[in-house]
Amino acid sequence: MGCSKNLVDSERLLKRLQKKGYSVSHDSENPDGEYVVVNTCGFIADAKEESINLLLELAEQKAEGKIGKIVVMGCLSQRYMDDLKSEMPEIDIWYGKFDWKDFISTLPDRSSYDAPKDWERSLTTPPHSAFLKISEGCNRFCAFCAIPLITGRHTSRPIEEILEETRELVKEGVKEFNIIAQDLSSYGLDLYGKHSLAELIDRMADIEGVEWIRLHYAYPADFPMDILDVMARRENVCSYLDIALQHISDPVLENMRRHIDKKQTIELLKEMRERVPGLKIRTTLMVGFPGETEEGFEELLDFVRAQRFDRMGAFAYSEEDDTFAAKNLPDIIPEDVKQDRLDRLMSLQEEIALEEAEKMVGQEVKLIVDELDGDIRVCRSQWDSPDVDCSYYVANTAAKPGDFIMARIIEAKSPFDFEAVEI
Repeated sequence: MGCSKNLVDSERLLKRLQKKGYSVSHDSENPDGEYVVVNTCGFIADAKEESINLLLELAEQKAEGKIGKIVVMGCLSQRYMDDLKSEMPEIDIWYGKFDWKDFISTLPDRSSYDAPKDWERSLTTPPHSAFLKISEGCNRFCAFCAIPLITGRHTSRPIEEILEETRELVKEGVKEFNIIAQDLSSYGLDLYGKHSLAELIDRMADIEGVEWIRLHYAYPADFPMDILDVMARRENVCSYLDIALQHISDPVLENMRRHIDKKQTIELLKEMRERVPGLKIRTTLMVGFPGETEEGFEELLDFVRAQRFDRMGAFAYSEEDDTFAAKNLPDIIPEDVKQDRLDRLMSLQEEIALEEAEKMVGQEVKLIVDELDGDIRVCRSQWDSPDVDCSYYVANTAAKPGDFIMARIIEAKSPFDFEAVEI
């Protein structure tokens, strides 16, 4: 459940179970087996509800004898273990976010078990693409965010270990690496006493077979500007950056404890675009945070109109237990007002995204083929992350999943779907 960081943990567990001799399937729609393992999300209210609803459904299936034991791990159980245990006695085994490896030791070997390296995993993504987690945790303590309460302090993985994993994934056929962390901007500070993201990505780009590197989940305050030089210089580092800005109104940013103001944010975006030609930015924004006035929301709309983000998501504020905001900032904005602001923001962004998409018509782009849909190839560009960004549909090509092709965009069918032809 939840984010790509959870997906990586699930893939690591999958590898260990397979090496133990167990037959494992990755199927959340039709679970079946001696054990059903759920890696939960505990980030925001909707995600928590989704995880709990799945556990309740599985409990019913267990009572009907359709599945065996239920094992729970991940962020939700890390945060609410005691409460969940008392409320859901149907669950057989509980782990948090970090102790899930103990599950392996409870299972009898069904083959000669050779313990994998910590980072080894069995991919559930298409074989040409992988998420690569370079750190865990966060030291930012934004007022609304429970991530530090779940994951703890920011902890970087050593560069050499990440490079070793990259080389092994290349051997397995991975060409595209989506770099992820709770806070990409802080990579290396704990290990090396300095920002080290640029060094890591530059060295990754040297590895033969690494075709695309894409960066996700940067933090705007104290952003490592030297990564921009690497993005501009290295052809296999995508001109794409996922950086959550959350808001632009100074009073809201201060309430959020974001450690950056409006002027600094606008200057940062300007310099990013100047130093990386063709850069496309994905961001996430929040509406309805305590202290957001109608004037502050209009300021956010003006900001989005001016910046014309290529990719943008948004969500309405929901109070999270034990966060600074929950303890100190009363959540008094009505839910219908939050929803109205969210609808207005996303409606504006859809207009912008469609206008930007129409500008792409006639351009020639490099695409990677993700999957076949009959005679159509479903593809992505360097500016499109798996599952969340745009798709390009190409007919009359013999390209296979994992192949790169050059194509000309001939129609923007929506803000997120293009028709293209191979050239």
